[in-house]
This record gives sequence, structure tokens and C-alpha cells, in this order.
Amino acid sequence: MDIFLIILGSVLIVAGILGCFLPVVPGPPLSFLGLLLIHFTERIDLPQSLLWIFAIVTVVVTLLDYVVPLWGTKKFGGTKKGITGATIGVIVGMFVGPWGIIIGPFAGAVIGEMFGGRRGNEAFRTGLGSFVGFLLGTGLKLMASLVMTFYFIKFMIAE
Repeated sequence: MDIFLIILGSVLIVAGILGCFLPVVPGPPLSFLGLLLIHFTERIDLPQSLLWIFAIVTVVVTLLDYVVPLWGTKKFGGTKKGITGATIGVIVGMFVGPWGIIIGPFAGAVIGEMFGGRRGNEAFRTGLGSFVGFLLGTGLKLMASLVMTFYFIKFMIAE
């Protein structure tokens, strides 16, 4: 059973890293599940405090992944219409596929700003803010998943 848990945990760790780039796949939650699986083996005992820390980090990073693009839109001068457009873009983008989640918030922010009466350059700047927010969210997810991968490998080698 331990070998099965280790193999499945390894698959989840790899899927977690890939999930940081594939918007439909939840990266950090999969990485956390990979850590959790090796904790349940008889040979490897992760400290419970570490598991709690990673559980909290996973929840926070997952929530921030939805909030950071909206923050980026606002930070780059977006109005409520631009933020609403970015939000609609995220939702519509989820149904279009991976490219939809990348382009959706950008396009939604630009369209929202244009409906609000802003010119092309101002609307584009707001869309750029949404894209920067998306990149920051991806970076946060990747950092969290890579740190969990590090501990996964560390405890696998130590045992």
C-alpha cells in the first residue's frame, strides 16, 4: 500500500506543478494532496505543523488566484466596469478552455472599460493590469507547489 501511495503522491505532485500553468487544473491543492498521501505511508511521517501550514497556504493561494487579476485591473487604473468585465472574462474563459482563462480577464477588462467610455489606450492598460494580475497569481501558485515539491522530495529521500 505504501508504494501505491508514494506513486500516487508523486503523480499528484507533478500534476500540481502542471496545474499552475493549466488554469483548469488546481495546482496547489493537487500538490498538497500529494504531500498528504506520503504522510499516510508507514515509512514517512511529515510533521503535522507542516501539513497545517501547507493546508493554509493552499487555501490562501487558491483564493488569491481569483482575486489577484481583479486587483491588477484596479491597480492599473481600471474602473468598476473594467473590473466587472475582467470578472465576466474569468467566468466565460473557464468555459472556453486554457486560453480562455488567460485571455478572458484581459479581454473582459478591455471590453468593460470601452463600454464605460474609455479610449483604446486606457482600456488596453486596464487589460494589461488584469494580465499582470494573472501572471502574479500563476507565480504564487507555482511557488507554493514548488515548495511542496521540495518537501515531498526531501522527506522521500530522508526516509
